[in-house]
Amino acid sequence: MRIRTFLLAIVVAGLAFAAGQAVAADDPVPTAPTSKEAWTGRVVTTVTARSAPRPNAKRRMVLKTTAPFSGNGTVLLITRRTVVEGVPWVEVLLAKRPNGTRGWVPQDVLLVSRTKIRVAIDLSERKLRVYRADKRVMTASLAIGKPATPTPQGRWFAIAERIDTNMPGGFLGPIVLPLTGFSETLNEFAGGDGRVAIHGTSVPGLIGTQASHGCMRMHNADIVRLARLATPGTPVAIRA
Repeated sequence: MRIRTFLLAIVVAGLAFAAGQAVAADDPVPTAPTSKEAWTGRVVTTVTARSAPRPNAKRRMVLKTTAPFSGNGTVLLITRRTVVEGVPWVEVLLAKRPNGTRGWVPQDVLLVSRTKIRVAIDLSERKLRVYRADKRVMTASLAIGKPATPTPQGRWFAIAERIDTNMPGGFLGPIVLPLTGFSETLNEFAGGDGRVAIHGTSVPGLIGTQASHGCMRMHNADIVRLARLATPGTPVAIRA
């Protein structure tokens, strides 16, 4: 039995290494995101995120094991941790209005891991930069929101999921990375709920301009590269 457990640990370690993540300890203690690392958690059982680390606290939203758009696993950015009456709870960033909304869940409903990747977006420069352990590993130009439908700003965003469109020549390009953030001027767009995303484009000539309803468009080659580096749960900061 010990040999089987050891082999399983090696397999899990290999998968985490391939994803660019460090393997958590047997009893991981997630911490708040820093410039060098952040913690994420994959939801392994349906759970209600609450306003405080208590089972009877106000409900924020129900978190399912699968993400709503892609059907892949739900992975959340962990923003802090506490222990209440011997039970570890973690606060996670939610895809819910208003932007930056967070909720508490028991840590044992998450498969916790660590990432050294973070994304920083500068709207004035119309640039996206990716950092690994605070060292820049990618820079790309963006199209951003129009003045009437600006890209939302803030420190607390994360990549919510990855959608492969299978249409590299389509308007959204080959990959869409929805964020946890929403437009602050549109309650809905194209039948959706106003969620903003980073995605490719079929109109690369507009890169570097204010052209969108709040989403951030990249050259298709850049979104493919970004998706290899920044997986769901990766923190994203957007500043003016």
